[in-house]
Amino acid sequence: MTKEEIIAAVKKCAAELGRAPSMGEFRKATAIGKGQIRKHSGTFKQLLEASGLEARGSGHVVEMKDLFADWAGIVQRLKKSPTLADYEVQSKYSPRPLVRRFGYWVNVPAGMLEYAKKGGLEGEWEDVLKIVGEEQESEAKETPTSEPQRRARKPLALHDRPVYGQPMFAPFSFAPTNEQGVLFVFGFLAHDLGFSITRIQTGFPDVEAMREVGPNKCQKVNLELEYESKNFLAHMHPLDGCDGIVCWIDNWPECPLEVIELRSVIRQNRFAADLR
Repeated sequence: MTKEEIIAAVKKCAAELGRAPSMGEFRKATAIGKGQIRKHSGTFKQLLEASGLEARGSGHVVEMKDLFADWAGIVQRLKKSPTLADYEVQSKYSPRPLVRRFGYWVNVPAGMLEYAKKGGLEGEWEDVLKIVGEEQESEAKETPTSEPQRRARKPLALHDRPVYGQPMFAPFSFAPTNEQGVLFVFGFLAHDLGFSITRIQTGFPDVEAMREVGPNKCQKVNLELEYESKNFLAHMHPLDGCDGIVCWIDNWPECPLEVIELRSVIRQNRFAADLR
């Protein structure tokens, strides 16, 4: 399938909906996979721009009641809490608002359950709360039964304050928890890793650098920064034009690109800290 055919499919989908589709809506309507989109256009947002469409919801804050209704509808359809991959396909929203609110995707079901109970939504979403509640009970049974042990395993992040990483050494106060933090750590360690950064940009790829490849020898490389290496897939970046991924956590073992996991670098070099 060519880029022109994909763009035509986007325009047809938009015409049928009366607005720009979400990635999940587009994939369900056309069966065009992420790989095809990534190959020809990079991200889905870039595909919409190439099609002359504006991504829905850009620049607007989605209210929690709308996020909950959308998420709960997915639970009803799947008969289970959606994984991150499920949500990206089924939802009309990005997962980022929920991740920002609850800290990690694994905290979303418990957080949504708490939100529904505090909001008095048990009657309207009784079936959803039953599904999620049973999942939470089942998960609790798989861990030691004592309350202190269960809380220590996966505490629910508080919603009214920011999340920090583990304490680190100077000049870092805490380990990074997002892509911006990865950029800061990489900037500090780049020279030790044999890189001289020549350009940082907001578009893909994030960093252009010169890399030492031998005595008095350097080559230009393009690097993409991610908090987790597998986010490269979630952001639908193309492999072309990128030489490697710099991340804090490498969770993509089959990645076809070189991956530099800064967490491991810090453990191994002279700035090592106890980062378990």
